[in-house]
Amino acid sequence: MKREERTWHRVMAWAVHLLTASGAVIGVWCLGAIHRGEYRDAFFGMVLAVVIDAVDGPLARLARVKEVLPHFDGAKLDDIVDYLNFVVVPLVLLYEADLLPASVSIWILPFPLLASAYRFCHVSAKTPDHFFTGFPSYWNILTFYYYVGRSPLWFNAAFTLFAAIMVLVPIKYIYPGRTRTLRPLTIGLGILWGVALLILLGQLPDPSPSLVGWSLLYPFYYTVLSFVLHWCDRSESRGASSEAG
Repeated sequence: MKREERTWHRVMAWAVHLLTASGAVIGVWCLGAIHRGEYRDAFFGMVLAVVIDAVDGPLARLARVKEVLPHFDGAKLDDIVDYLNFVVVPLVLLYEADLLPASVSIWILPFPLLASAYRFCHVSAKTPDHFFTGFPSYWNILTFYYYVGRSPLWFNAAFTLFAAIMVLVPIKYIYPGRTRTLRPLTIGLGILWGVALLILLGQLPDPSPSLVGWSLLYPFYYTVLSFVLHWCDRSESRGASSEAG
């Protein structure tokens, strides 16, 4: 490989890592928006963080960052940024926007923070066949639906605790961009769902209740498909163990 070509590959690899790291800048900007009470801006920032997280993985594989920069751990950088944007930022908004009962909010927040910290650091957080293990810490999505759906505070508190427990339960959840089963359908529906969320953000502070309801079909699809695939995988594993015995 020519020197100029090696240099170009290194520049591209560092550019991908810079893109990933820029998510941390967005996360801090979101925290500032939350502090100012500009919750819609904070949600738009979280959407941008999700877009970056969605594209940096394919770009990293395209740029062969592990091969070009073997001394730099891009996966660790990605986890740090994801914990900030998918856990810390939405949970701060959950607290600041009074989406939890005031009397118990300070006692509830440690549960998702600690559960997600544990899961992010677990070696089985992502499986070799491209699944997440445990609820994938989609606190940004839950906080968004609490906000636009105007759900009761007691429900928000109960479901947040339930989701924190599910982070620790080793059920496999699909990785939308990489799980092979029904991947084109999952990605296609995910794009439509993303458009619906952007429309809802644009409608704030008065989002359409019917659109909120229809948009919940994708999270329902995601959860049902994850549980079905997990159950099928366990059934196959038990069958293989029985045959081996």
